[in-house]
Amino acid sequence: MTSSSSNPSLVLFVLGALLLVCLHSTLSAREKRKKYPPGPPPKFLIGNLLDLPGKRLGQTYLEHGRRLGSDIVHVSALGNHVIVANTREVAEELLEKRARNSSGRPWFAMTKMLDWEYNIAAMDYGDEWRKHRKVCQQHFNRVAAKSFQPIQLQKTRRMLVGLLRFPEKFMLHNRMHSLSISMDFLFGYQIDTLDDPAILAANKSLDIGNPLFTVNGSLITVFPFLARVPAWVPGAISQKRAAEGRYWTHEMKRIPLEDVRRRMDEGRATPSLVSQLLEKKNTVGIADEDEQIMNNVAFTVYGAASDTTISVTNTFFYAMSLHPEVQAKAQAEIDRIVGTHRLPEFSDRSSMPYIEAIYREVMRYGPPVPLGVMHTLAEDDYYRELSQVFANIWAMTHDENVYKDPDTFNPDRFLTEDGELNDDDRVLAYGFGRRICVGKHVASSTTWITIVSLLACINIGKAKDEFGNEIEVNREYDDDGLLVHKQPFKCSIVPRSEVARKLIEEAALN
Repeated sequence: MTSSSSNPSLVLFVLGALLLVCLHSTLSAREKRKKYPPGPPPKFLIGNLLDLPGKRLGQTYLEHGRRLGSDIVHVSALGNHVIVANTREVAEELLEKRARNSSGRPWFAMTKMLDWEYNIAAMDYGDEWRKHRKVCQQHFNRVAAKSFQPIQLQKTRRMLVGLLRFPEKFMLHNRMHSLSISMDFLFGYQIDTLDDPAILAANKSLDIGNPLFTVNGSLITVFPFLARVPAWVPGAISQKRAAEGRYWTHEMKRIPLEDVRRRMDEGRATPSLVSQLLEKKNTVGIADEDEQIMNNVAFTVYGAASDTTISVTNTFFYAMSLHPEVQAKAQAEIDRIVGTHRLPEFSDRSSMPYIEAIYREVMRYGPPVPLGVMHTLAEDDYYRELSQVFANIWAMTHDENVYKDPDTFNPDRFLTEDGELNDDDRVLAYGFGRRICVGKHVASSTTWITIVSLLACINIGKAKDEFGNEIEVNREYDDDGLLVHKQPFKCSIVPRSEVARKLIEEAALN
């Protein structure tokens, strides 16, 4: 009996049928395309597959929109239709006014392959997501977020000490700073070295995993059925990378959980969200589901949210190294409000509009997730016949109709002529609708206290070579298609004065 795999006639029939299906889909798509907003012209069979950028997503779709004269851009690939909203007005209409229909998330095979199903940001809209969202709102709302301020203050001052001792490692100090804050309030885990295994695990998991969700990073993003290909098959590079990423994801989870459980057994655990949950479990008992939800919340913050804060703070270092005039104006405000004999506190925030304007401008100038996370629609939307939506945050924050000279770092754009804050107070980098970043209050306070503390104590400028000549700052960013990070660059970091140096040294004793 001849097997189907060796029957030439059957193979030709199957191939012919597939070709007809693809041709029919393409022709149908062309008809339906009339209902979609403008976009780059699709190619036969593959649509805009070759037009989907792997990097500089925000800039690329903004350029498409400008060329087409449209505030939204449509692209399609292999039957999938994606809409990119380039203006705030369109994003608010779709993702906020129609939030009930536009709060979903797409399914990616790579999420399961990396064991990232814990990530709340990737969960589809539904009861499971609502349960996680409720826990997040309980612990990270505006009032609850204030309970983390002592940790944020302590870790920020420890960062100052590190910068005083090893200023050339400022990017590593920044990474340790951001992770140490979340690890402390989530698990009570203390990070004391740049080589901490928890930092290593988080870095490896994200560095390996994020690129695999882009078109350039893995074909599985476009062809999910390829996820079934065994890792031993020649050319199955994505499977091997995913396995490696999954290992580091498991390590990322294991290290802090084992640490908090060990310290609880030894009677030396410090209060944290997870330790309080485990204590409740040991005393009155809790449902397994509640424990899993809290763990998922903790892992999401630890594994992903910290990375965005790292990106923002590196953009701040970069901006200050190029704009001494902004730095000087900010320091004058700090000296006037805080003085020079103490470090800034959270209670000073409302009294320093220029520092607040710097915070807003950093978030505008370099949004860490320039295209946000894709929203999927529960059903077809009749607003220009849409299906899946990206909010192009980079385009909105660089809209020339809203921000004059958008590529220039200028905090004054957020101030009135009288030097007070204007009403442009929405930080678009936190997203839209029901999927807006639930940890935005924690992220905002972490970023603000970091900015004001650095400005109060140190001067940031261009580094100099051995001959005293200024070294030009590397202006490039690394963009893996999801997260944007400043490429390594050199800058000068020195205490503002001996008084500032002593304040930093005293902070090390607390």
